[in-house]
Amino acid sequence: MKIAYLDCLSGISGDMFLAACVDAGADFEEIRAGIDSLKTGNCKLQKSEVRKFGFRALKVDVIHEPEHAHRHLHHIDKMIDESSITTRQKELAKSIFLKLGKAEAAVHGSSLEKVHFHEVGAIDSIADIVGGAIAWDLMGAERLVCSPIPTGRGQIRIAHGQVSVPAPATVELLKGIPLRSCEIEAELTTPTGAAIVSTLANDFGPLPDMSVETVGVGAGTRDLEEQANVLRILVGAQDTAWASDRVVLLETNLDDVSPELIGFCQDRLREAGALDVFTTSIQMKKSRPGIQLSVIAEPSAAARLKEIIFCETGTLGIRHQLLDRTLLGREPGSVQTDFGKVLGKVVILPDGSRRFTPEFESCKTIALENNVPLEKVDQAARLAWPG
Repeated sequence: MKIAYLDCLSGISGDMFLAACVDAGADFEEIRAGIDSLKTGNCKLQKSEVRKFGFRALKVDVIHEPEHAHRHLHHIDKMIDESSITTRQKELAKSIFLKLGKAEAAVHGSSLEKVHFHEVGAIDSIADIVGGAIAWDLMGAERLVCSPIPTGRGQIRIAHGQVSVPAPATVELLKGIPLRSCEIEAELTTPTGAAIVSTLANDFGPLPDMSVETVGVGAGTRDLEEQANVLRILVGAQDTAWASDRVVLLETNLDDVSPELIGFCQDRLREAGALDVFTTSIQMKKSRPGIQLSVIAEPSAAARLKEIIFCETGTLGIRHQLLDRTLLGREPGSVQTDFGKVLGKVVILPDGSRRFTPEFESCKTIALENNVPLEKVDQAARLAWPG
């Protein structure tokens, strides 16, 4: 599996992400053609090699005429829809802008339809985000892991006046994402960078198990006194039969909550993105029987899952710890049976062989449609797998 890792030592912005991807091998001419097709007028991408704190990096600039447009989300979506870029690239770019729109609406107390894009609606930000979406698609990586993100500190001036770093929209976008303390007096992570990483990243944490093949270094505009203002992207391969990631384990002990309420809480946790939810019978103080509620999730989901646990159980505290997982590779699959097509997962075992596991919901639907026992459909699907 092709995997990429973002090393955000100096934060992330849209132009840094675009430049890092180009430096790692994304076709610059194809990206430039995609930006040209946005019909923004006189807007061109330009790349150059620069030095940041003694290190070589690639800088991508958006060259354009001065403008004063304040666009709405539907204006930007229309520009993207009418461009010549691929359907997947359009979906990625629009997903990033949708995240931005929701964040802007939240901090201004407005609706998604009414919110104005100021700095992030300028043509250079549009080019950075659309260019980044094209570049990421061209990279062909199936997974993106990102380091904890520094935001910087201090104050900056935006269209709405003086604000603290991180800017309000940046904070909204980085909810649930691990941040790293940083003493540098500058805005290291911008709203565009936060929108890109919160949309594209699958996980956050240290460098995963991988074989690095290419490294891209994207330069930011600012020259920092403390370190190189660059974003690195490491691209390589990860054995699909033996991968690893990092998850958070949330646990709390309950002795005064009815089973029905715990069951309802479990359902809400799964709907909110928990990877697994389970309970364990335990003996508590004064020999009271109790229940330990355990939740496994991606670190970025921890905040919203804790909120659900506090709200639904009334617990006073939640334990949490980060855990490393070892995972077998998996991919979608299906088999044809006498009852119809059954969907499932193909698991790649360490010896390279493959095993098919039918999906419960697919088997259930087919069993009801054919009026046959669920177990019979499950067995037929397993027998139909040629491996």
